[in-house]
Amino acid sequence: MPIFEFRGKSYNNPAELALDILAGKYKMPILWRVKDKVWRYGELKKSIGRITHKMLAEQLRELESDGLISRKVYPEVPPKVEYDITEEGKKAIPIIEALRDFGENFYENYTGTKHTTSPTS
Repeated sequence: MPIFEFRGKSYNNPAELALDILAGKYKMPILWRVKDKVWRYGELKKSIGRITHKMLAEQLRELESDGLISRKVYPEVPPKVEYDITEEGKKAIPIIEALRDFGENFYENYTGTKHTTSPTS
Protein backbone atom coordinates (compact mmCIF):
# COMPACT_ATOMS: atom_id res chain seq x y z
CA MET A 1 0.00 0.00 0.00
CA PRO A 2 1.37 3.44 -0.81
CA ILE A 3 2.10 5.98 1.89
CA PHE A 4 -1.01 7.92 2.86
CA GLU A 5 -1.80 10.90 5.06
CA PHE A 6 -4.39 11.23 7.79
CA ARG A 7 -4.79 14.36 9.90
CA GLY A 8 -1.48 15.70 8.68
CA LYS A 9 0.55 12.58 9.51
CA SER A 10 2.03 10.12 7.01
CA TYR A 11 1.52 6.40 7.43
CA ASN A 12 3.12 3.47 5.61
CA ASN A 13 0.14 1.20 6.19
CA PRO A 14 -3.22 1.10 8.01
CA ALA A 15 -1.74 -0.85 10.92
CA GLU A 16 0.38 2.20 11.78
CA LEU A 17 -2.74 4.36 11.80
CA ALA A 18 -4.58 1.88 14.02
CA LEU A 19 -1.68 1.77 16.47
CA ASP A 20 -1.49 5.56 16.48
CA ILE A 21 -5.19 5.82 17.32
CA LEU A 22 -4.98 3.22 20.09
CA ALA A 23 -1.55 4.32 21.34
CA GLY A 24 -1.30 6.00 24.64
CA LYS A 25 -0.65 4.27 27.92
CA TYR A 26 -4.25 4.49 29.06
CA LYS A 27 -6.40 4.40 25.91
CA MET A 28 -6.71 0.63 25.77
CA PRO A 29 -7.42 0.29 29.52
CA ILE A 30 -10.12 2.96 29.18
CA LEU A 31 -11.69 1.23 26.17
CA TRP A 32 -11.49 -2.12 27.96
CA ARG A 33 -13.49 -0.69 30.86
CA VAL A 34 -16.17 1.14 28.89
CA LYS A 35 -16.86 -1.87 26.66
CA ASP A 36 -19.13 -3.40 29.30
CA LYS A 37 -20.81 -0.44 30.98
CA VAL A 38 -21.07 3.32 31.20
CA TRP A 39 -18.44 4.85 33.48
CA ARG A 40 -18.26 8.18 35.25
CA TYR A 41 -15.00 10.13 35.27
CA GLY A 42 -14.29 9.48 38.95
CA GLU A 43 -14.94 5.76 38.56
CA LEU A 44 -12.45 5.55 35.69
CA LYS A 45 -9.86 7.52 37.68
CA LYS A 46 -10.28 5.26 40.68
CA SER A 47 -10.27 2.05 38.62
CA ILE A 48 -7.12 2.93 36.67
CA GLY A 49 -5.51 4.34 39.79
CA ARG A 50 -2.08 5.42 38.64
CA ILE A 51 -3.31 7.97 36.10
CA THR A 52 -3.25 11.71 36.71
CA HIS A 53 -6.35 13.86 36.18
CA LYS A 54 -4.58 15.66 33.34
CA MET A 55 -3.66 12.43 31.55
CA LEU A 56 -7.12 10.88 32.02
CA ALA A 57 -8.82 14.00 30.65
CA GLU A 58 -6.41 14.07 27.68
CA GLN A 59 -6.88 10.38 26.84
CA LEU A 60 -10.67 10.67 27.15
CA ARG A 61 -10.68 13.74 24.86
CA GLU A 62 -8.61 11.92 22.24
CA LEU A 63 -10.79 8.81 22.36
CA GLU A 64 -13.89 10.99 22.04
CA SER A 65 -12.35 13.00 19.20
CA ASP A 66 -11.55 9.75 17.36
CA GLY A 67 -15.14 8.58 17.83
CA LEU A 68 -14.26 5.59 20.01
CA ILE A 69 -16.15 6.76 23.09
CA SER A 70 -19.03 9.12 23.72
CA ARG A 71 -19.29 11.67 26.51
CA LYS A 72 -22.58 12.68 28.07
CA VAL A 73 -22.72 15.69 30.38
CA TYR A 74 -25.68 16.12 32.70
CA PRO A 75 -26.60 19.70 33.66
CA GLU A 76 -26.38 19.32 37.41
CA VAL A 77 -24.20 20.46 40.27
CA PRO A 78 -21.73 18.94 40.77
CA PRO A 79 -21.35 18.08 37.09
CA LYS A 80 -22.08 14.49 36.12
CA VAL A 81 -20.20 13.16 33.09
CA GLU A 82 -20.54 9.64 31.71
CA TYR A 83 -18.41 7.82 29.14
CA ASP A 84 -19.60 4.98 26.95
CA ILE A 85 -18.13 3.04 24.05
CA THR A 86 -19.36 3.80 20.53
CA GLU A 87 -19.97 1.36 17.70
CA GLU A 88 -16.58 2.38 16.27
CA GLY A 89 -14.97 1.79 19.65
CA LYS A 90 -16.48 -1.70 19.84
CA LYS A 91 -14.55 -2.55 16.68
CA ALA A 92 -11.30 -1.96 18.60
CA ILE A 93 -12.11 -4.50 21.34
CA PRO A 94 -11.10 -7.63 19.34
CA ILE A 95 -7.81 -5.87 18.50
CA ILE A 96 -7.21 -5.12 22.19
CA GLU A 97 -8.07 -8.73 23.07
CA ALA A 98 -5.55 -9.97 20.49
CA LEU A 99 -2.88 -7.64 21.86
CA ARG A 100 -3.62 -8.79 25.42
CA ASP A 101 -3.29 -12.44 24.35
CA PHE A 102 -0.06 -11.70 22.50
CA GLY A 103 1.34 -9.86 25.54
CA GLU A 104 0.39 -12.65 27.94
CA ASN A 105 1.90 -15.32 25.67
CA PHE A 106 5.04 -13.29 25.06
CA TYR A 107 5.47 -12.67 28.80
CA GLU A 108 4.98 -16.36 29.59
CA ASN A 109 7.40 -17.49 26.87
CA TYR A 110 10.00 -14.89 27.84
CA THR A 111 9.84 -15.31 31.62
CA GLY A 112 8.63 -18.89 31.93
CA THR A 113 5.88 -17.76 34.30
CA LYS A 114 2.19 -17.32 33.68
CA HIS A 115 0.88 -13.76 33.84
CA THR A 116 -2.63 -13.40 35.17
CA THR A 117 -4.69 -10.33 34.47
CA SER A 118 -7.65 -8.91 36.30
CA PRO A 119 -10.87 -8.41 34.35
CA THR A 120 -10.32 -4.63 34.21
CA SER A 121 -6.62 -4.56 33.45
